[in-house]
Amino acid sequence: MTDGGYGDFEFERRFLVHELPEELRDAPALIVQSYYLADEGYALRLRATAPGVDAPLDAGTDAITLLDRYASEVDLCTLTVKGPMAGGTRYEAEREIDVAVGLQMIRRGGSRIVKTRWSVWLGDDGWVVDVFGGADHPLVVAECERSGPVTDLQIPAFCVTELTDDPRFSNDALASRPFAGWRTAYAAELAASGPRFLQDFGRNERLAGP
Repeated sequence: MTDGGYGDFEFERRFLVHELPEELRDAPALIVQSYYLADEGYALRLRATAPGVDAPLDAGTDAITLLDRYASEVDLCTLTVKGPMAGGTRYEAEREIDVAVGLQMIRRGGSRIVKTRWSVWLGDDGWVVDVFGGADHPLVVAECERSGPVTDLQIPAFCVTELTDDPRFSNDALASRPFAGWRTAYAAELAASGPRFLQDFGRNERLAGP
């Protein structure tokens, strides 16, 4: 949730990453999210976060099994209402809830995703890089979020193409239509069209390495 005078709105740009560089593997957090509503960009999400947990993730990872294994490490559960993304801006209202209640609710329902989130500082911004498990493996998405519009961005070299305006890659969309089911088709699409970076947010600057 942002805190920059814009109320309940978040501002972000998102990018596809083929693989998280080893030198960025610092400050991990295991995240399990359950979506009780995910339709045309509107979402109701419950998230459990276990900081410091770098659990192995692959195509066979089960979100609930992993959540149960690391339940004692979870120190934050949040309930979030989201609206559709429009031009790098999305309505988001979030509230922290009791961890024990949050864990039980995630166990009991919703469409789930599991990922490890890495927090890194690159250029002038803090970034998070999400490495997905289960049916969304091997998807990796990098995200820069600010308290206002994300303009004049320094884009790391490991970012392959921009996903900001592609609703297929939102977490709520992935919960109901996992990446594994359309990974091959998307790879062909990307090969045919080539990478792209949006030009509506000021000047893009590509950072050198890693």
